[in-house]
Amino acid sequence: MTTAVASGAAALPSTLALGLARGGTELREFFRQKENLIFTVSLPAVLMLLLGTVYVKEVAAAQMFAAGMIGAGIISTSFVGLGMSVVADREDGTLKRLRGTPMPFTSYFIGKIVLVFVSSLFEAVLLVAVGVLRFDLELPASAEKWLTFAWVFTLGVVACSLVGVALSGIAKSTRNAAGVLNLPYIVLQFLSGVFIMQSALPESLRTVGSFFPLKWVCQGFRSVFALEEGYAVMEAAGSWELGKIALVLGAWSIAGLVLVGRTFRWSNTSR
Repeated sequence: MTTAVASGAAALPSTLALGLARGGTELREFFRQKENLIFTVSLPAVLMLLLGTVYVKEVAAAQMFAAGMIGAGIISTSFVGLGMSVVADREDGTLKRLRGTPMPFTSYFIGKIVLVFVSSLFEAVLLVAVGVLRFDLELPASAEKWLTFAWVFTLGVVACSLVGVALSGIAKSTRNAAGVLNLPYIVLQFLSGVFIMQSALPESLRTVGSFFPLKWVCQGFRSVFALEEGYAVMEAAGSWELGKIALVLGAWSIAGLVLVGRTFRWSNTSR
């Protein structure tokens, strides 16, 4: 009898399996709420449509603007959206209930990243569609560029998700989470080449922006959607720096893991 119990305990699902199952639950809850689709996923596309109509007059500019907006949209979902989601789970007692189950907190975060990855991909497709239909965005023709899109997208989602979770520990409730998470996000959009090319910024602001993931995500996407390689000279360094992009986003992913381990709280009264 003891052997059977031990065998049953050993057969518990793995951390990854539990995380993927949790991700399925997160996705069902997310897409059941229509406001998530209207206000979260579609917001970057609406901003792209409005700002692009006012400021973008040439196809080449549309390519660069669309790339920056796709990067900003991904960061909005992963950094802001996920951070606020964790705060909400802490506030309504979801995290406290999960702590009492066999599911490790690693599985909880895998589930959240699954949610962010899928919703960010949905958002990116929507942004690309707006770019193609409204601004004559030309899609990359080579497999190499789509591969670059894939790894920049994946590293960007992972890095910014972990940083968003780490910063969620600062917010005490959903009421102040928006301020904690949206302020750096809005500032970094101007420092990272979303609305203004980094090469047009003062050197001091370029330096500040280069410390954070958004700049490198947007630069990576611009390398994908650039019509010609010559557009790389418009970057602050005069090149796409793909190797550096991978290193910076990888470093932020590791730093995010460390920060989550130090700042994550199951409730507002415990660590």
